[in-house]
Amino acid sequence: MTGRMSEPASHNSNLGAYLKGLRAKVDPASCGLARGRRRTTGLRREEVARRASISPAWYTCLEQGRGGAPSADVLDRLAAALLLTEVEREHLFLIGLPGPQGVRYHANEGASPRLQRVLHRLEPCPAFVRTAIWDVIAWNRSAALVLTDYGAQPRKQRNILRSLFLDPRVRAAQDDWPRVARFVVGAFRVDAARAGATAAAGALVDELCQLSPEFQLLWNDNDVRSFGEGVKRLRHPVLGPLALEYTAFAVDGRPDLSMVVFNPATPADSQRILSLLAA
Repeated sequence: MTGRMSEPASHNSNLGAYLKGLRAKVDPASCGLARGRRRTTGLRREEVARRASISPAWYTCLEQGRGGAPSADVLDRLAAALLLTEVEREHLFLIGLPGPQGVRYHANEGASPRLQRVLHRLEPCPAFVRTAIWDVIAWNRSAALVLTDYGAQPRKQRNILRSLFLDPRVRAAQDDWPRVARFVVGAFRVDAARAGATAAAGALVDELCQLSPEFQLLWNDNDVRSFGEGVKRLRHPVLGPLALEYTAFAVDGRPDLSMVVFNPATPADSQRILSLLAA
């Protein structure tokens, strides 16, 4: 299973796979159900259907990718039945409701000079601009020195997921690679769906599934995460341990782009980055 997203029939299959994955994660006890002796983890199909007030036969069809498009009301009831978080519920609606016809996402041609100047002004904070499928198209010097030297990579390889799963140096720099990898895959899935870029992401997903069993396992888990903001911890080969507070910002007029800024978490982290820039 490669996880391809680009075929015309992928809408129903993506929804079915997502529902199946969500069902397996629900603890029956949290729904007031006895765990008992179950052949599978999570809820049974008929239990989800009963909690959502839909027929078990139709719910089975939905999971098998042949149930047709559910209404917003049905999706809302399924979200409640499966005890979804806000980001899980949003993703269910993104892939469950038929979107507008035609492609909404268009591959970009790069960042504007204005954006590049903003990145330079943010020194010593590492910062970059990424697309909805997490291609890095612009960055400042701090990002190149602290995160990844994107300028040394071929243009096609300037992708955060490719670097994280295929570049041993990037992997070694992560303080907790398994946690970071799961978070990145879940946040990427949400970003691609929000931007209508699931088809554009298909080739990347297929490539990574073939080259990285770890990526394939995480992708098929159908986990979703909200990127939001937080703290990234690195083991830099020159500076040693670094803590960076990260935040993502939307680029006005460019729904396909976002700017990610990493602010040094302490004065000591900032001073070490400044010393590297000076050197």
